[in-house]
Amino acid sequence: NNMSHAASSFSLPPNIISSRRRRRRVNNNNNNSSSLSNNKNNSIEKTTLKSSIIITPRASSSSDKMTSKQTTIGFLGAGIMAVPMALNLINNGNHNLIVWNRTASACDPLVKAGATLAKTAQEVCEKADVTYVMVSTPEATLEVATLAKDGVSDGKGYVDCSTVDRHTAQKVSEMITSKGGRYLEGPVSGSKAPAENGQLIFLCAGSESLFKEINADDANQLNKMGKASFFLGEEVGAGANMKLIVNSCMGSIMASFAESIALCEDASLSKQDLLDVLALGAINVPMFGMKGPGMIASDKNTKFAPAFPLKHQQKDMRLAVQLADELGRELPVAAAANEMYKRARRDGHDDEDFAAVLHAVRRE
Repeated sequence: NNMSHAASSFSLPPNIISSRRRRRRVNNNNNNSSSLSNNKNNSIEKTTLKSSIIITPRASSSSDKMTSKQTTIGFLGAGIMAVPMALNLINNGNHNLIVWNRTASACDPLVKAGATLAKTAQEVCEKADVTYVMVSTPEATLEVATLAKDGVSDGKGYVDCSTVDRHTAQKVSEMITSKGGRYLEGPVSGSKAPAENGQLIFLCAGSESLFKEINADDANQLNKMGKASFFLGEEVGAGANMKLIVNSCMGSIMASFAESIALCEDASLSKQDLLDVLALGAINVPMFGMKGPGMIASDKNTKFAPAFPLKHQQKDMRLAVQLADELGRELPVAAAANEMYKRARRDGHDDEDFAAVLHAVRRE
């Protein structure tokens, strides 16, 4: 639930998908360096790369629909990210979808598109081969998992795409695996528009077998919701950590961008000139082009329509600072940016886009 194009350092064409293998470190007696294990017999590939990215051609949408088998997919959650993700599974993935949300009416767009509305989260897991989850907070994630876990049985998949801390991800994993299910954390880099356009980036860890199944082209699951999928290892929490690091970077950049716009105002400089200069320089990022025009045209009364709500950005900043604290790492820039988002929340901008951090820094 952030902006993939703002947070990612590369861009993949729409017809390919990238997935990162789990890192395997093996001893090389000849040079004492780490290398990648190519198979279960620990044969060693001579390479200096620490990890690999596999880029696989993706079949066309029409081919996928003709050759894929129809499966039952569950989806728990019906918010700003969940609905477009689920719609891509219905419209592009050739799946039967069964859905549930704590507020049932939020599922209306999915039901209208052909999904079945379940009475409980447990029912979703009972009927689905794989269940996806996309909710807003660690607390909501734990609540949904508690309600759903009794529907999980041997071999069923549970993929949680919510942005949470590693401890929450590990608790959910324990709930699911204790029932015989397979758990994969899959938080996404990307906001509303990438979710609608199937351009999310999945940051996965946990069950490698489940990842391979849902990441296969003929599964029509991850490749219908996203443009890239990374497998970061079997240790649950790696996906959560990576997502928080990515969102911390994005939030810090946005806070600095807001300060620059406010400083232009104070210095009586053209804010459009600022955007033009940034667009031509090495520090240009797509987020400036996407958010900048609306930000420079705004005033104290502007309400920024949410693509990624500010309250969620602040939550992610808080969790990133918490992670750093646990690991003994100082994050002075992120910590300062977090205070800016907290101020914006205090001033009533919770449900606006995170660009509303501008209200926290400008003179109004």
